[in-house]
Amino acid sequence: MHSTDIYSYITQEQTAFQTLKSTVVEGWDFNFYEHIKNTVIYKFGQYLSGKSDDKPNKNIILPLLRLRYRTEGFDVKDIELFVEDSKNHWKSFFVKKFHEYWARKNEIDVFIDKESETDIDFGGVLVKDTGEIKPEVVPWQRVAFCDTTDLLSGPICERHQYSPDQLMEMSKKGWKKIDEIITLSQNYKVIDKKTGRQTKTPSKYIEIYELHGVLPAEWLYDDDYEYKNEKEEKYVRQFHICGFYQTTDGNKQGITLFKGKESESPYKFRTDEIYNRAIGYGGVEELIEPQVWVNYGIIREKGLLDQVSKILYQTADVAFANKNKTSNLDNGEILIHEPNSPLTQINTYAPNMALFERAVVNWEAHARQTSAATESIMGETPSAGTPFKLQELITQTSLGLHDYRMGKNAVFIEGIYRDWIIPKIVKELNAGQEWLSELSADEMKWVLDRLVENETNNMVKELVLNGQIPTRELIEAHKIHAREQFLKGGNKKFLEVFKNEFKNAPINIRINVKGKQKDLVSMVDKMTNVFRTIMANPQGFIQMMQIPAVAKTFSEIIEFSGLSPVDFASFTTPQQFLQSQSVTQTIPSQQLVTNTVK
Repeated sequence: MHSTDIYSYITQEQTAFQTLKSTVVEGWDFNFYEHIKNTVIYKFGQYLSGKSDDKPNKNIILPLLRLRYRTEGFDVKDIELFVEDSKNHWKSFFVKKFHEYWARKNEIDVFIDKESETDIDFGGVLVKDTGEIKPEVVPWQRVAFCDTTDLLSGPICERHQYSPDQLMEMSKKGWKKIDEIITLSQNYKVIDKKTGRQTKTPSKYIEIYELHGVLPAEWLYDDDYEYKNEKEEKYVRQFHICGFYQTTDGNKQGITLFKGKESESPYKFRTDEIYNRAIGYGGVEELIEPQVWVNYGIIREKGLLDQVSKILYQTADVAFANKNKTSNLDNGEILIHEPNSPLTQINTYAPNMALFERAVVNWEAHARQTSAATESIMGETPSAGTPFKLQELITQTSLGLHDYRMGKNAVFIEGIYRDWIIPKIVKELNAGQEWLSELSADEMKWVLDRLVENETNNMVKELVLNGQIPTRELIEAHKIHAREQFLKGGNKKFLEVFKNEFKNAPINIRINVKGKQKDLVSMVDKMTNVFRTIMANPQGFIQMMQIPAVAKTFSEIIEFSGLSPVDFASFTTPQQFLQSQSVTQTIPSQQLVTNTVK
């Protein structure tokens, strides 16, 4: 490294990041700073040269991005935590329900949405572990510099704009010299890192740089920070919090607020890899070409409209204007002209208008094809005469690319959960927790069955220990009472886990991206057809299901339809119809006592 200190290093690297280009392949150069700038400008319908009233902009990018947000994102409810241990797998229920409560409290859904949208817009997303409960999605506009060919292989520097109040809060994290840099700051905020353009603000904004990476060890050592046993190392992983101010002679001077060692990088990065380029092909970037030519056509159409909107007249009478009032005419006024020199309207019709309109339509169609945005998933009415089943097939096929992209992002979120989020959830669980949770119908049944069975077994034990004989009638009555008491409170229940209950429990994660994209209308249609078949002749259907070959075929039909054969398992297994007996039976106490649910 050619820099003599951390301050000159930051200044030089930031300038290089903004101005230098890296070669992806011969003929294709890439500048990360320009990529970030272009993505923001084109996403929000602006021009690189600035927007003006006489230059229209038909933004075709933002609607297509919003479609991708909707089809490629997933919800917190699609994330399922479970205990990966056969003996403690039953604890998965509590982990799952606590995660729902915990994620809602800490706005994890907001983090996931922001992560997905940033990845779609820019072609990659940078996430940082700040030590807080929720990871932070780093805005690309905040990156001062990074390696433009392999992002995580080099130092990463962020550029913050703090108000004095925000900066004072950082003293809790051990930042020093805060009062000094606030005093030296000015009332402006830099809004363009490349040109240094500033905007005047009512209060002070202090520019702070946060640098993480493997850097010269000597940059850590001074009177305040001594690492004597490590001075022999040339490079160590470290981070710096630095600020800059202008001296009286106009020079830029640096000041360190905090610095220290790091055991590992606080960043995780996801992108679709392009060799020799730090970030993948962004959702905005792939639509810039169509956007440019759509705007070209719209601007030309606007020029033609300006031309044809003018009503112009012509006459061979050179003295016509002198003999008549040609402005502010009223209805019924008489105009005088020379014989054979009438006043006629000039034809300003623009025959080329249709060519530009067709070109705009073609470029919009190309943009939709690039984004896999068919009419059906855009919510538009299909062309007249399109069969319903064909439209359904087109919709499902169009979602294929979005499913693929969503699956790749889900793998990234799983990694964040395993490394950063699950340890925090386990820590909170081991502290002991009680929370209110809303149970689904399946969860209510699962809890109810186990609660009733356990309470019944406890009742039987108590009777046996007291010398009483439990009867079938008594047991059934107790079960009914227990069910009624549990269901009386509705499906919202308080759940509790004890301290250190999950101390050594191996918790894992899976994200059900397939469940996100289920075609609910199609699923309802298939299930309706199944029930129609069953209800048409229920007795005959049950008898047919006793034949193994028929039962197997029915299960295959259910599976190929996209439904779960497990949900229909009762139809494909032999049924025994027993008549209920009114005779009271006595149950052996040994059987009841050993029937305790674990």
